[in-house]
Amino acid sequence: MNSPQIPPDSGSQPAQSGILTALRSVGGDLKNPLWIYLKGFLFLLSGLLAGGLLLLEHPTWKDAALLAMTVWCFCRFYYFAFYVIEHYVDGEYKFAGLGSFVRYLLTRR
Repeated sequence: MNSPQIPPDSGSQPAQSGILTALRSVGGDLKNPLWIYLKGFLFLLSGLLAGGLLLLEHPTWKDAALLAMTVWCFCRFYYFAFYVIEHYVDGEYKFAGLGSFVRYLLTRR
């Protein structure tokens, strides 16, 4: 049996770097307001579907209240991470996502 031929490696970078480069270009900053709105409403739709499916599986007031409390608490934490720290604690900190917030917490003096 013949073994599949492996293309020669360029030697400069691992093969996966091409995939990572492609993913980075797809995940760049959105500039078009239409795509920004679409992305926001897709998050809303996904959240409503996920919450609705959870409540269909466990249709109790207790589970509905816990789900609402979970969503509210995570929203408040996100607000804390990106707005409160920047405007009330450290004016030099600029929020660039939750990963940047974790780095900020780990590297501050």
